Amino acid sequence: MEITNVTEYDAIAKQKLPKMVYDYYASGAEDQWTLQENRNAFSRILFRPRILIDVTKIDMSTTVLGFKISMPIMIAPTAMQKMAHPEGEYATARAASAAGTIMTLSSWATSSVEEVASTGPGIRFFQLYVYKDRNVVAQLVRRAERAGFKAIALTVDTPRLGRREADIKNRFTLPPFLTLKNFEGLDLGKMDESSDSGLASYVAGQIDRSLSWKDVQWLQTITSLPILVKGVITAEDTRIAIQAGAAGIIVSNHGARQLDYVPATITALEEVVKAAQGRIPVFLDGGVRRGTDVFKALALGASGIFIGRPVVFSLAAEGEAGVRKVLQMLRDEFELTMALSGCRSLKEITRNHIVTEWDSPRTAIAPRL
Repeated sequence: MEITNVTEYDAIAKQKLPKMVYDYYASGAEDQWTLQENRNAFSRILFRPRILIDVTKIDMSTTVLGFKISMPIMIAPTAMQKMAHPEGEYATARAASAAGTIMTLSSWATSSVEEVASTGPGIRFFQLYVYKDRNVVAQLVRRAERAGFKAIALTVDTPRLGRREADIKNRFTLPPFLTLKNFEGLDLGKMDESSDSGLASYVAGQIDRSLSWKDVQWLQTITSLPILVKGVITAEDTRIAIQAGAAGIIVSNHGARQLDYVPATITALEEVVKAAQGRIPVFLDGGVRRGTDVFKALALGASGIFIGRPVVFSLAAEGEAGVRKVLQMLRDEFELTMALSGCRSLKEITRNHIVTEWDSPRTAIAPRL
């Protein structure tokens, strides 16, 4: 059966993958309210399309931190991709490069920064978890720099791992034939069996709960790479991030895997965009499954979006070809949404192209010629 949209890969991945692996990728924290809401919130934003505009030519290209990419659709960091497919992060890197977009490699990848770099050219970012041992962090950042990675996406919403009940029930652990490749040489590449989630125990043992804004500044002393702060959902933290020297913000709730009952990222986005005041770019991840979702995020002020689960699910289903297809489907849908909304370039996508529940009712608006 032909796959016609991104969401269809979920069911295929569920069939193909061991339960422990599928549940690890698919689940959210606790009641999974935010997991549902990340999707549902998009469906409450409606379009105000403009008609009779010549949409013969549509330009979706953009620049992110000065790097030109083919579309504002990028790949978010997702851990342990070789659990989904033997080629894991290699396949994802090749698919991103072929699509002319950015891949973010997880700290907890099952392929190292050097291995991913060896797949060939491409613009890649590195997602960083800050370990208690800062020498480990400094070493990892240096390796990412040497391997040609162009930015650090610093995850800031995980001083402790969220309570993911599926992982507890399944006693989740990294399959024995895999390692967290970036930490292999540091004796931090393996996850012990645990009475609950092996990953939760690993995080409790290794990840620094004392992480604070001063560490964001410390990071800038050890690398010249731009730092994206990933996991900001409030205006207050947006302002502090800018003061702390962040090059950009990723509005993220960690795929609804950390604190349940935070708002959907698409709901939190505008607050962050307004607080940033155009000083640094704001990106979004969480819940994007359609080209219409991409358009809605850009209309609310995002400079681009990142996709996570669609990558691991399509990887599980069809390897590199699956990830390529997800990127192509989202691209095609986004292009169509732009055309049907009367937008020929990203800069033509405005707040007036959408209406949200929190907008005041539109009474007589003075006509814009």
